[in-house]
Amino acid sequence: MCSEGAQMEKKLDRKIKGRTDKPKVDPNIDGGWAWMVVLSSFLVHLLVMGSQMALGILNMEWLEEFNQSRGLTAWVSSLTMGITLIVGPFIGLFINTCGCRKTAIIGGFLTSLGWVLSAFATNVHFLFFTFGVTAGIGSGMVYLPAVVMVGQYFQKRRALAQGLGTTGTGFGTFLITVLLKYLCAEFGWRNAMIIQGAVTLNLCVCGALMRPLESRMQCSVETTSDHQDKKEASLLDAVKPNDEDGECRTDTAASAWGKEGTNHEMVIKKTSRLGILKSLTRITVSIKSGFWNWYSSYFGTASLFTNKVFVAFVLWALLAYCSFVIPFIHLPEIVELYGMSEQNNIFPLTSIIAIVHIFGKIILGFLGDLSCVSAWNVFIASNFTFGICILILPLMQIYAALAVVCALIGFSSGYFSLMPVVTEDLVGIKQLANAYGIIICANGISALLGPPFAGWIFDITQKYDYSFYVCGLLYMLGIICLLLEPCLQPKEKNSEKPVENSEV
Repeated sequence: MCSEGAQMEKKLDRKIKGRTDKPKVDPNIDGGWAWMVVLSSFLVHLLVMGSQMALGILNMEWLEEFNQSRGLTAWVSSLTMGITLIVGPFIGLFINTCGCRKTAIIGGFLTSLGWVLSAFATNVHFLFFTFGVTAGIGSGMVYLPAVVMVGQYFQKRRALAQGLGTTGTGFGTFLITVLLKYLCAEFGWRNAMIIQGAVTLNLCVCGALMRPLESRMQCSVETTSDHQDKKEASLLDAVKPNDEDGECRTDTAASAWGKEGTNHEMVIKKTSRLGILKSLTRITVSIKSGFWNWYSSYFGTASLFTNKVFVAFVLWALLAYCSFVIPFIHLPEIVELYGMSEQNNIFPLTSIIAIVHIFGKIILGFLGDLSCVSAWNVFIASNFTFGICILILPLMQIYAALAVVCALIGFSSGYFSLMPVVTEDLVGIKQLANAYGIIICANGISALLGPPFAGWIFDITQKYDYSFYVCGLLYMLGIICLLLEPCLQPKEKNSEKPVENSEV
């Protein structure tokens, strides 16, 4: 028995010494399950952003059903679009506390619930809370984890992976526009929202695909096994042979195992009493750590606003996004006012924007990656094209002309693939996440106010022409803020030369 105990001790020592503390590289990074995460992100963009871009179909149904002003009715669509982006920084608190998977699953359930509850709306104000707030918050809880998880799973191909995921917006706009038109015509808008709510429940499946990286789990497993090995080693100490006479200390071993049995019962009793307290303490610690990580990430960025170019970029984001969402909300009604419903039913204009938008993202992103081309110049040129298209869209009274302008809108709006690149050039890689979160929040505020503003102008003038003119001018004003970039750059380099010359 003594020799067996000694052999067990030697094996245990070899096992402990053989362990390495080097972290293993997860094989799923840049491959394997990482592409399932990209698929999840693609479906999230398809179901969330694609549904929001197709809300023009439901906006017409709500105008006819509730007989309210266009400005008031447009708040329903703008609320869900705006809140999805505005809550992004605050959803970070849930991600730090609960993780991306749980946050996305809860968000998918809230989004589906918002769609279903909206089917029972008795007035527009009911839709504000069910569709605007509930579905908007749920969409934000799914959208942000979809972007974050792709960034965690990819290092070398991060830009490609993010680009593939965001193309779901274009596919979703095309497919869900056709789906909602069919469902509203066959079953009515209320049943259409119930069916779409059931489809949106698949966001929970997308969230389930966002599993954490296994490398983190391996660390915790190794720590637990090390603790067990140390416990086994302490027990084997009782079976060591006596150094003097070479005999086994069986009495000591027996007493050690006896004490272990009695201690085991005491531990069970204490664990049952302190289990709830430990769980509460663990939850409290995780919430506190998550809160401080979130606070330092989003509210410790005051230095960003000392960058004048970044401030101009934020002003552009506040002015620009309202013009981007207006065609998707009000274009179906414009087509009906112009008497082009038959042609639009064959191939909807919003679908043209969605399809060309996919190619615009890929092509503009490719041009921005070229070393001989400035991403900033491509970004400004595409923005200028988009602003001009918004201004001239009301002048197009023929379906073919409208289709061409919508195609240009879809292509030039592909500048969204350049936004992370341009933001990184302005603030650097260290502050990219914080700065991009602020830009997205500014886009959300713009999306929140844009469609109701265009609807109010129509209520006053009885024409959508002035809505596009005003929003187009606001967009051009935002571009002027971008064009001021050379003047807003710090003049440290320029001021160094005169100082050097004067010293000489």
